[in-house]
Formats: sequence, C-alpha cells, structure tokens
Amino acid sequence: MAWAVLMTSVVTGVFCALFALVVDAVTEALPMSAAIALAFLSGFLGSLFAQIILGRRG
Repeated sequence: MAWAVLMTSVVTGVFCALFALVVDAVTEALPMSAAIALAFLSGFLGSLFAQIILGRRG
C-alpha cells in the first residue's frame, strides 16, 4: 500500500513540475487568483493523470 501511495505521489509531482514549466513559459506574471487557480488545476490534473497511468480508480 505504501508503494502505491508513493508511486501516485511521484507521478503527480512529475506532472505538476512539467505543468509548471509550461505555465512559466506561457506567462510572465500572474495575479494571485490566477496563480491559485493554476495551482489547483495542476494538482487536480496531476492526480487524474497519476490515477489513469497507474490504473487505479477511487
């Protein structure tokens, strides 16, 4: 079980890091509300991505 949690966290972290690089390349400066929204979107999509890649549901 610990291995599954660790793998999901690693995959999510990698996704979020790549997402941050894309956001940094596209934008120079963001208002705080946009930065918060992008952080949420990154975490949300990263979690979905990890669950899909690792074949887990729920």
